[in-house]
Amino acid sequence: MTLETTLAELALRLGPRFSQAASALAHYGQSETHISGGLPDAVVFPETRDEVAMIARLCAENGVPMVGRGAGTSLEGHALALNGGVMIDFTRMNQILAVHPEDMLCVVQPGITREALNAGLRATGLFFPVDPGANATLGGMAATRASGTTTVRYGTMRDNVLGLEVVLADGRVIRTGSAAPKSSAGYDLTALFVGSEGTLGLMTELTLRLHGQPEAISAAVCGFASITDAVDCVIATIQSGIPMARIEFLDSTAVAACNAYAGTTLAAEPQLLIEFHGSPNAVQEQTERFAEIAEERGCKGFTWAQAAEDRTKLWRMRHNAYPAILALRPGATALVTDVCVPISQLAKAVEETRAEIELSPIMGPILGHVGDGNFHAILLLDKDNPQELAAAKRLSAQMIERALRLGGTITGEHGIGSGKLGYMVAEHGEAWGVMGQLKHALDPDNLMNPGKMVRQK
Repeated sequence: MTLETTLAELALRLGPRFSQAASALAHYGQSETHISGGLPDAVVFPETRDEVAMIARLCAENGVPMVGRGAGTSLEGHALALNGGVMIDFTRMNQILAVHPEDMLCVVQPGITREALNAGLRATGLFFPVDPGANATLGGMAATRASGTTTVRYGTMRDNVLGLEVVLADGRVIRTGSAAPKSSAGYDLTALFVGSEGTLGLMTELTLRLHGQPEAISAAVCGFASITDAVDCVIATIQSGIPMARIEFLDSTAVAACNAYAGTTLAAEPQLLIEFHGSPNAVQEQTERFAEIAEERGCKGFTWAQAAEDRTKLWRMRHNAYPAILALRPGATALVTDVCVPISQLAKAVEETRAEIELSPIMGPILGHVGDGNFHAILLLDKDNPQELAAAKRLSAQMIERALRLGGTITGEHGIGSGKLGYMVAEHGEAWGVMGQLKHALDPDNLMNPGKMVRQK
């Protein structure tokens, strides 16, 4: 059976949930950033695990590549069909299958978004905490091992995915993990698939850890005279053991962009956005301890947001930082890169990055989830201008080299995709080859999201 007959069979079985429309294929050939390339030969919209398994079996029998996709919010070209094939859009598999409040977990399909999940959990008093900013799908978040603004307290997807149902490259369906709080039974296959970026299998069900809604929440914004003062405040806060729920950093350019986009009036200087969760007494104690640390490092005062609507406005401003920064240069695209370093090295990493950007020909605001050593540079460029693209790639490479030199990683949350594939050997050495061996064992014909994660032969 050829590619054409495979696609004909999928069209017959899926009907209107199969598309080869030129507009659809073009849509799936783009990403959120400057990275593009490769068009799928068709797009399919499964609604059940059995349909996903059927798609995988047909593709495996005929050597057709498969690329899973959720909301498409990834930043390193994860869901581009570099080798053509079938794009599997999971957005119709978007149901909460079960909620077990007594065990503080739920079971969901991969296409549900984090906002839809938390809306569905509201009456239970529980919530799912991982918040990457974008309203991403849970399957995509697991595939990229996402984190975000609340990671400093609640952990990443690695910490909050208890089990998976996965369709392998040959169409077999397996389950990993369980609803038990822990297990010593065999290899941790859940951890293997979380962060695998769709290169080992297609997730069709996730069992997720939930957390109780905090009794009290308080948030604030505080400005500093310099990046050094703001980052030193972060480091001292983490080292003091204050259980922050969020601690985010915006440099002065990012603040100006957010002000213009959201209508806020923050001083155009480095700002920390912070949030505390807990009992009323605990939150009060945490805010007082943090205020002492911040004032010692030159904090210029606090703007508190204790009412729910004020906190919503604050975090909406932070979550919209990317489009706000794009609006600084209408018509531009961005190379969005991230690194993560040990918290003790954070100030050095941020300061040196800021200095290099200021010497470059392009604009690059810095922001990030600095409570866990993770920060981002949004490098604005005209992608049709080779000098600007080269400058952005050079800045990204310098960030990566510095992160590795300081004991960090080439990406704290965005993942590898196709954008950072060339840096894997620098971080992992021979271990990168072991990843390739695992990939070959589960996907010997390299049909699952080819061109990502491992060395291509």
